Order: sequence, then C-alpha cells, then structure tokens
Amino acid sequence: MKNIVYLLIGTFFGIVMYKSEAASWFRIYEMFQFQSIHMYGLMGTALAVGIIVVQYIKRNKVKNINGEPINIADKDKSIPRYLIGGILFGLGWALAGACPGPMFVMTGAGYFPILVVILGAVLGTWLYGLIKDKLPH
Repeated sequence: MKNIVYLLIGTFFGIVMYKSEAASWFRIYEMFQFQSIHMYGLMGTALAVGIIVVQYIKRNKVKNINGEPINIADKDKSIPRYLIGGILFGLGWALAGACPGPMFVMTGAGYFPILVVILGAVLGTWLYGLIKDKLPH
C-alpha cells in the first residue's frame, strides 16, 4: 500500500512538472539566456517551500512514517565541492535541457531521446561512486 502512495505522489509531481513547463527545453533555454523569470519563479517557490518545511520538521521534531524522529544533518561547508559540483551540474543541465526530475517527466511525456541523457546521468553517478574517495570533500 505504501508503494501505491509513492506512485501517486510521483505521478502528481510529474504532472505538475509537465504542466508548469518545468520540463520544457524551451523554458530552460530561456532561463539560461536570462530572457524569462518563469523558471526562476518555479525554483524560488520550491526553495521557499523547502526552507519552510525543513524548519517545521526541525522545530517540531516531526516523525517519519515508522514513528522515528526525522534528523536532518547539517552539511559540511566547503567551497570547492559546491563550486565544482554546481558548475558540472549546471553544464549538464544546460547541455541536456533538463535536470534529473524533468528528465523522467520528459520520458513519461514521450520524449524518448532523453533516455540517452538518463543513461549518461546514471553512468556519471556510477563514475562518481568509483572516484569519490579521491575527490576533495
């Protein structure tokens, strides 16, 4: 039964992503050309909601579905890790026209060439797993 809930939430999220044009290559291109505020508005709204929800979870000691307290650990602060990772992520996003969430939305919408991008993302994640101990963290 839990898996059905996750499937329904994921389906709803995909529909919202598609209808809001967050999975639109044109909207992403517009954003990187600084021609429209559409994507910045979507991301800004998601950021604001995320901050509010995380603060609510931390302050009210919310418990997960199994009754265990949710513990959100603080992130290690280091400029190289976020700078290099952000540049690589942004370049991939700009070249592919999609970040991880919209890649799957585009597949569901029938844009099957995005499967090549998903394969590249999976291979990149696998490669990172191989060399992560040698990288500056």
